Amino acid sequence: MRLGGPLFEETRDPDQWVGALRRAGYAAAFCPVDPGASDEVIAAYAKAAESADIVIAEVGAWSNPLSPDPDTRKAAMALCKESLALADKIGARCCVNISGSRGEQWDGPHPDNLTEETFEMIVETVREIIDAVQPTRSFYTLETMPWMYPDSAVSYLRMVLAVNRKQFAVHLDPVNLICSPQRYFNNASLIRECFTKLGPHIRSCHAKDIALSGKLTVHLDEVRPGLGALDYRTYLQELSKLGADVPLMIEHLANAEEYAAATEYIRSVGREAAVEV
Repeated sequence: MRLGGPLFEETRDPDQWVGALRRAGYAAAFCPVDPGASDEVIAAYAKAAESADIVIAEVGAWSNPLSPDPDTRKAAMALCKESLALADKIGARCCVNISGSRGEQWDGPHPDNLTEETFEMIVETVREIIDAVQPTRSFYTLETMPWMYPDSAVSYLRMVLAVNRKQFAVHLDPVNLICSPQRYFNNASLIRECFTKLGPHIRSCHAKDIALSGKLTVHLDEVRPGLGALDYRTYLQELSKLGADVPLMIEHLANAEEYAAATEYIRSVGREAAVEV
């Protein structure tokens, strides 16, 4: 697998970008350019990544294609299409977004999010995005989430089958699926289920951790890898079965020091499990 994360150095060109990745110890990267970049710039970064053996893991299209506001929804769909086109041009493994929320908070819970009607809406938006772009080497993916589809391995596999597009794939974030004490304490089984059902479709993964507090009713907090209960040994062992190029991208930490600590923790678990990270 390829470990990666965000950079905290300013990089103005592909050579500086590759140098910063190497200093951070990363073999995978978030996309270094935004939609709207020139074809020349995109090609330069793609060439630099290939020459340096860097996998560009994902292009983020973070937006709400299910927004109740028509203008917001229209802008989100446009961003998703532009981001998928960028992913295909630069050779990223995937373009990733969440499916979206029926409420005002783009990534938040809503009573309608986990309904059959919304499932069908997601299927149609994903088909529209892929059909408009017609990618040939990258994939459109949805990040797993606790309060919107796909919210489990079962619902994600159902969505893959329903969308029925070759370039629709899976983005796995197991922490986002842990939304109860039952899943929290049995997360190794949850992880194994995800890889059993979704393994051939997984294009990129996120690395973080989760901690359950004793405060009622239920409080789950995202924390740095190594400070929570996610079974990283199982996670890395399952990931390793997918091949050497699947990215594991650390996210949501405050500074370079926290990312370095997370990197060392993940690699230490890998060494104990005889898995190369």
